[in-house]
This record gives sequence, structure tokens and C-alpha cells, in this order.
Amino acid sequence: MEYDKIRFKEKVGYGLGDAASSMFWKMFSMYLLIFYTDVFGISAAAAGTMFLITRIWDSCFDPVVGIIADRTRSKYGKFRPYLLWVAVPFGVIAVFTFATPSFSEGGKLVYAYVTYSLMMMIYSLINVPYASLLGVMSDKGSERTALSSYRMVFAFAGSLLALGLIEPLLHFFGIESDPSRAWLLSIVVLACIAVFFFWLCFSWTRERVEPAANVQSNLREDVKDLLKNRPWWILLGAGISALVFNSIRDGGAAFYFKYYIASGQNEAGGWMGSGFSLTTIYLVLGQAANIIGVILATPLSNKVGKKKTFAGVMVIATALSVAFYFFDSRHIMLIMLFQVLISICAGSIFPLLWSMYADIADFSEWKNGRRATGLIFSSSSMSQKFGWTIGGAATGWLLGYYGFQANTAQSDAAQEGIRLMLSFLPAVGTALSVFFIVFYPLSESKMDKISGELREQRRSVKELA
Repeated sequence: MEYDKIRFKEKVGYGLGDAASSMFWKMFSMYLLIFYTDVFGISAAAAGTMFLITRIWDSCFDPVVGIIADRTRSKYGKFRPYLLWVAVPFGVIAVFTFATPSFSEGGKLVYAYVTYSLMMMIYSLINVPYASLLGVMSDKGSERTALSSYRMVFAFAGSLLALGLIEPLLHFFGIESDPSRAWLLSIVVLACIAVFFFWLCFSWTRERVEPAANVQSNLREDVKDLLKNRPWWILLGAGISALVFNSIRDGGAAFYFKYYIASGQNEAGGWMGSGFSLTTIYLVLGQAANIIGVILATPLSNKVGKKKTFAGVMVIATALSVAFYFFDSRHIMLIMLFQVLISICAGSIFPLLWSMYADIADFSEWKNGRRATGLIFSSSSMSQKFGWTIGGAATGWLLGYYGFQANTAQSDAAQEGIRLMLSFLPAVGTALSVFFIVFYPLSESKMDKISGELREQRRSVKELA
């Protein structure tokens, strides 16, 4: 069977799966902390610790899902069934995560632990198989990069959709009079859209690539192969570092405009305080720029290679993030310009990461004679969760350390901490990602050789069957 050509409709269908996930990924990374502090009434430090504990558990849960998905047998394939089965639970738990029951302070924290932990587990149950699907839709490197690009364009489009809808929805449902009710009903709308997108992804995609050899799956050997896989370790480090960069910038943005920029401008209006309109513009510009980065990733990587493209954009993002520190409330145009430039860099790396994980799955099969696509792709999800964990926890802890108090004017120390979350702290993540990716060994020429040999093995197995 030829795997070279994937139809446009199928690429769109694959992209819709990440559009659904990214709607809530952005809601969690950009709004959940400020929702917990300013609406639900949990302290920033307590929320940061909760993020750390629940996300570490969830990150460890990802490989379990990958192992289960690798061993799934159904008429729909290994990975597609999860898009059908888990979509509705995903939407339901998302709604409960943004509910605000009238509990004591301790009860609210317990409720947040339970609902957020469940949400992240459900997220893994649908997102790990979805990510793994890329590895079995095609065995051609350029086609995988194209699928990754479609995925990331739709991911950022889904984020744009959520960020563009959330303020109008909150105002439509009466955020001024009842913030808790407005948040709950707004999330119900987003959840329904996400479920519909997951179902379209299931319906419009197909699994094609089978293992080159009919080898009995062995969990111990699969894990042993993974732990000895040097490219996997390198990409894991680069991915975690890149997500630290993104999660700290995302988590600090709403606080930056509400408590730093707005305080310098003395404006008024908006449910989050004086900076909400600027917050929305900033976030939407970032998502639009992410899409530009995704579009640029394929031609850039085709010309100079995935590794050089990844390293180059992360070096630029490091320099831009450091420069961001020196802006204040008078520099709104520069803030927006640098948000666009940094976000283009950030958007460029994600299709590269997913395509490189697919390459690593092929490398592992070529080297060891066994294919563990779900386990390897779960490590990508795990790296996202670890990076998100470190960044999210650091955001909450820094706010607490610098003396942040919700819904009040902030001290100079608190404002300084908020500024660091948009500048020097993200720059640490980008610099680390460059350090890791320098050692990545799978070049395009090497992967062309590996893919050709695997294709011949698959053809031989099919002829003997």
C-alpha cells in the first residue's frame, strides 16, 4: 500500500482533533490560574502547588495511556477509537473543572484537585492516542511534517476560537453580575464545540501503517527500547524546555495586563480589571502569530532541516524574551510587536516536535524490530505536561513569593515578579531547548534511509502474508 498521499479532507480532520484539545489547553494555561485566584478564591501559591502535584501524576499517566493504546484492537484501529469514546467525558469534566461550588477554602482546594486531576487524565486518554495517530497515517517524512503543520495550524486556530469567544461569552452570560455562572455557561459552549471537533477527527481520518514485522508486543522490551533511545531523551529535554517557555508566558499574561500594564495606565473597564481588552488583543495576536510560525516551519525545515530550524527560532525567541523585560505601560505597540515575533518563533517548533517524534518511532522500529508508536508519542505528551507543570507551578509560586494578592493593587515586588514571567524566566526555557537540540542525531538523510528500509520490510511482510 502507498502511504505517500493524504487527502486534504483527512488533513483537515486530523487538524480538528488538536483544535478541540487546544481550546482547553489555552483555557487552562492562560485563564485557569486567574480563574482560581480571582473567581473561585484559591490562593496563587496553593494553586501552583496543586498544578505541580496533579500534573506530575498526569505526566506519568501518559505513558500508561500510550501502552494501552498500542495494545488496543478494534475495527476502527488502535488510536482512532479514543476520539469517539472519550470525547463526551472530556467535555463533561471540562465543565466541572470551571464550576464553583460554595465550599470552604479547604473544600474548594480539594474540589480543584479532584476535578483538575480528572480533567488531565481524560485529556491524556484522548490526546495521547490522537498524537500517536500521526505515526500510522503515513510513513513518509514530508507527509508527516505536512500533517503536523495542519495539526498545529488547527491547534492555534482552536486556541484563537476559544480566546476570541471567551470574553463575548462571559459578557453574554452576565460576568458583571454573576462571574461563576458566566464562566460555567461559557465553558459549556466551548465543550460542545470541542466534542463535535473530536468526532469529525474520528470520522475523517484513517490508520494505514502496520509494523514491518509481525512481532509479539512485549511491554518490558518496549520500555527498555525507549529508555535506551538517545534521540528520544534529547527531544524530551528540548520539548520540556520549550513548554516551560510557553507555559510561563501564557500563565503570566493575564496578570501582566491586569496588574502591571493597567496600573500604569489607570484605565477602567472589563471583567478582569483595566487591562482586559489589551489582554485579549495580546493573546489573539499571539495565536495568529503562532499560525504564521507553523506555516513557516515546513518550508524552513525542508530547506535547512528540522534540527537547524528548531535551534534557530529558539535562539531568536531567547533574545526577544530578554528584550521584553525593558518594556512598560508606555510601550504597548512594542509589547504587541514582540508578542507577534516571539509567538512566530514558538509556533514554528511544534510541528517540528511532532514530526521528529514520528521519526523517532521509525528509528526505534528500525533499530529494535518492534514498533511502539503509542508509547513514544505519549512521551511527547508527557514532555508537554512536564513543561506545563514546571511553568504553571513556577507562575503560582512566584506570584506568592512576590506577595501577589488577588483583586487589589500590587506591590512593586509583585509587579516585578509578573514582569519576569513575560521575559527572563521564559528565556531560560528557550536557552535550554537550544542546548538539548544541538545533540539531536536524526538528520533528514538518515531518516530517508530508515524509512526506505522499513517500507521494503513492510512490503516483504505483506507479500509473504
